[in-house]
Amino acid sequence: MRLFQFDNAGHAAIGVAVSGAEFIDLSNVEPSLPRDLQTLLSVPGAIERARAAVAQGPVRRPISDVKFLPLIARPNAIWALALNFKRHIEETGLTTSTEHPHVFLRMPASIVAHNEALLCPPSEIARAFDYEGELAVVIGRGGRHVPPDKALDHVAGLTCFNEGSVREYQSHNRQFGLGKNFERSGSCGPWLVTPDEVTDYKSARLVTRLDGVVRQDSSLSDLLFDVERVISYLSSGYELRVGDIIAMGTPGASPLADPNDVGNDLSKQFGRIKVKGLVHMRPGSTVEVEISGIGTLRNPIVADQSREYRAS
Repeated sequence: MRLFQFDNAGHAAIGVAVSGAEFIDLSNVEPSLPRDLQTLLSVPGAIERARAAVAQGPVRRPISDVKFLPLIARPNAIWALALNFKRHIEETGLTTSTEHPHVFLRMPASIVAHNEALLCPPSEIARAFDYEGELAVVIGRGGRHVPPDKALDHVAGLTCFNEGSVREYQSHNRQFGLGKNFERSGSCGPWLVTPDEVTDYKSARLVTRLDGVVRQDSSLSDLLFDVERVISYLSSGYELRVGDIIAMGTPGASPLADPNDVGNDLSKQFGRIKVKGLVHMRPGSTVEVEISGIGTLRNPIVADQSREYRAS
């Protein structure tokens, strides 16, 4: 199944995508089930009940009519990986451990839903606002000290992730910190695809497009640490919780053959590390992260408010 959250007259509801254009409102076919995805995942047998209800072929609605909400409204943790694609390591010239995944945390306030706008920082704050297309897994069963061969039993589903990064702030110190947590800088979605629909995630292809131009293109077989090993590693020190999100890292850039392409002009890059093929995100653009067999996460980019004091 492909499960997502949407706004239903000001309240969260769960949709089940049955095609690229239509969905079923789960509350209409099985009203006794929870109406937010994180709670649904925590109820034993709820996914099976949802699948049985949807199989009855009830009334479908156009997906284009809905406003998507974040897949998981209140995740206990959003873990993310750095330098987890071999090609990305090569292009940056950076080094990382081959024994232990390089993990850090993101805050929920930094992540928006499918079709919601990402906020590009004002140029006086930062100019290197970068996409990072990634595979993300959502935990559906908690646990500690999970062995790799049981790790996928703890996965509720897979989705797309854009781990938008503000490079200048990322390099302010040894911790990525704020550079990975600017307000509404990343996204997740559009839906959660249950594992039965993705028989071999490593054979999937990840493509990131900026304004329709492919800027990243990689097989997930290029992961340094796979999902099983990352889940096992995290659970050695942290008890996995239902709704936790793990973003698996981003591949390298895909330079175009055209020497006049802006991605090949390193003078137009403002991060500490410059690589051919990279183009910073800017207001007015649209970024897409597509993973074969999972879906396409799409977000417009708008300017954040100017740099001036505001109290809330």
